[in-house]
Amino acid sequence: MNRARLFAASCLSMMTTAMVFAIRGDIEASLRSAFHLTAEQMGLIWGPAFFGFTASVFVSGIVVDFIGMRRLYLTSGFGFLASLALILLAPHPVGHVESIFGCAGTTTLYLGFLMMGLSQGLVEGVVNPLVATLYSDRKTTRLNALHAWWPAGMILGGLVALALTNLHMPWQIKLFTIALPTLAYMAMSWNQTFPPTERTARRVSSREMARETVNPLFLVMFCFMWLTAITELGADQWFPTIMKQLTGVDGILFLIYTAGLVFIMRTTCGRVMHRSPFFGLSVCSALCAAGLWLLGTLAPGAPVLAAFAAATLFGIGKSMFWPTMLGITSERFPKGGPLCLGLMGGAGFLSIAVALPVIGHNLDQLGPNGAMKALAVLPAALTVGFAALCLLFALRGGYCPITLEVSTERV
Repeated sequence: MNRARLFAASCLSMMTTAMVFAIRGDIEASLRSAFHLTAEQMGLIWGPAFFGFTASVFVSGIVVDFIGMRRLYLTSGFGFLASLALILLAPHPVGHVESIFGCAGTTTLYLGFLMMGLSQGLVEGVVNPLVATLYSDRKTTRLNALHAWWPAGMILGGLVALALTNLHMPWQIKLFTIALPTLAYMAMSWNQTFPPTERTARRVSSREMARETVNPLFLVMFCFMWLTAITELGADQWFPTIMKQLTGVDGILFLIYTAGLVFIMRTTCGRVMHRSPFFGLSVCSALCAAGLWLLGTLAPGAPVLAAFAAATLFGIGKSMFWPTMLGITSERFPKGGPLCLGLMGGAGFLSIAVALPVIGHNLDQLGPNGAMKALAVLPAALTVGFAALCLLFALRGGYCPITLEVSTERV
């Protein structure tokens, strides 16, 4: 087993899932035009990608110990390639489509994006327990390094799409670029031996694993995951639109800028978060709340420097949420194994699907300023919540990971 190679492949596959998000958003208008779809119909076709992602993360957390990480990981690659084939080969309707299931082309498109979402979820469902197993002595540090490749993928996908647009390339070429990193991470892992998950190696029974999901601290963290994910990724989906309304500058520049901040923070500050994760998350939440609130105070046509200063606070604040939450889960609930990690990851993506229309409603009713201030309430509440957990652990002697011993129960 080549630990470094498996970690590199995991980072590359994480980057691939992020590139899907960036490029899929870029080609939306071209897809609607090619398939004669309304915005509502396009939303219906995209919906399964997000819910498929969530379902796949949940299910993979349950079955990964039985099927094996290598099989699921390679299945994600085949799934990406199959989804690209379905979307690229879908026949274009000749006129307006009344129902997306009444036309072979749009039905194929629906199935393609569903398979793409399932494949993204398989990546997330495998690489988190894989990295936690490979680096059981420094899980939070390495999970932060792994998830640094999410913003890297967003940046790369956005730049690739922008470059191909400037070269007047069709949407099919943009989408096909996703096949390149997919084939690369499959090739890197094809002949590799994957380890059993940590809970299987330590002979933790399925009953013990399930018991961890009702641990009071896990339930609190599960609820907090909803709020951190909405703050981080829910805001990202609307960020370009809101920032363009406030500053007049192309909002994608702000998204690329904050993604760059996230990449730098996750590659450099993982060790700091490993020492005191709840304190770090409390500080990150406070920075997010301040950044979002300051963005909400900007008047239309506000100075770009002021907008970037507020965006800097938000970008730094949101950077450590997702991987540190997974790191705490793997360190404090090692018996929960991939099940607990799958539940946390699935909760994060499900929360985004639920929150996006709410943020959109606030944008319609309150305007960009009101929407930002309303969103700032979530990290403000998290600041208090994480500070309380930090104090609780301090009173008990400080935070420390739980090390698994070999269980005597039957696996």
